[in-house]
Amino acid sequence: MSDATLSAPVAAPIRVQVSQPETPLRDVMAGASRWNIPIHEHGFIALVDAMPRLVPEGQTADSAIVQSARVSYGQGTRMVSEDRGLVRYLMRHRHSTPFEMVEFKFHIAMPIFIARQWIRHRTANVNEYSARYSIMPDRFYRPDIENVRKQSKSNRQGGEGPIEAGTAEEFLRLLEGAEANYQKYLELTERGVARELARAVLPVSVYTEWYWKCDLHNIFHFLSLRMDPHAQIEIQDYAKAMYELIKPIVPTACEAFEDYRLNAMHLTGLEIEAIRSGKPLATENKRETAEWEAKKVQLGL
Repeated sequence: MSDATLSAPVAAPIRVQVSQPETPLRDVMAGASRWNIPIHEHGFIALVDAMPRLVPEGQTADSAIVQSARVSYGQGTRMVSEDRGLVRYLMRHRHSTPFEMVEFKFHIAMPIFIARQWIRHRTANVNEYSARYSIMPDRFYRPDIENVRKQSKSNRQGGEGPIEAGTAEEFLRLLEGAEANYQKYLELTERGVARELARAVLPVSVYTEWYWKCDLHNIFHFLSLRMDPHAQIEIQDYAKAMYELIKPIVPTACEAFEDYRLNAMHLTGLEIEAIRSGKPLATENKRETAEWEAKKVQLGL
């Protein structure tokens, strides 16, 4: 058998086909680099990007939700009024995937104790300011005296109403004392203490920052929990500001969210049977009964 020289096959060049838009496009952020809302004394939430960023003239980013939904069965109906009906149907019937096709990226500054609640929502992409790499800025959250709340008797993880003035003043003095550690923190880092250890002397009222990117479906889940009156007031402030930033970009989805999630009510099987029969809730659980009584008040029963 004679020797043969084998040469590697030459790969065909990859050709990219570029399609031009059928109609003029507009920027959902109107050409701005960020939309910013200040929160408390040192905090903020800023919308820095959205996907889709460009949409056809006369449409909103809701069009991406509709486009994604219709891939299941072709183009179908295409009128704007029918688009609204489709978005509302998707929200009403919990078809969540099309809402995941819209994404928002935020730049946020908040106290660490709020960030630790926020990070529990594990469906976002997050990159946080590093106190190992950099010195923490001299920014601390300190509530106004009327916002120093007493512990709720019905909610073990929440507060309710202002506490008496003397105790509130004592709490604010304690916060001021904790903030005084910042100068010691700087001195220790200047004397060579590693930043990753020196930060341990700072209280959780110090501010951190991060970039937070999330799809619309999971943003709505975040908002449904953090705009709820039972959520901590400070994180409610951030959630309400976030909602104001996204509403102009996905108004139809936000309308459906308000109608079917935010201002809606979930009824359990026991509660439905109680309405049907007119009898008390069939449970001995005091918390469940209290929740049902609160729902009855909302429903006017």
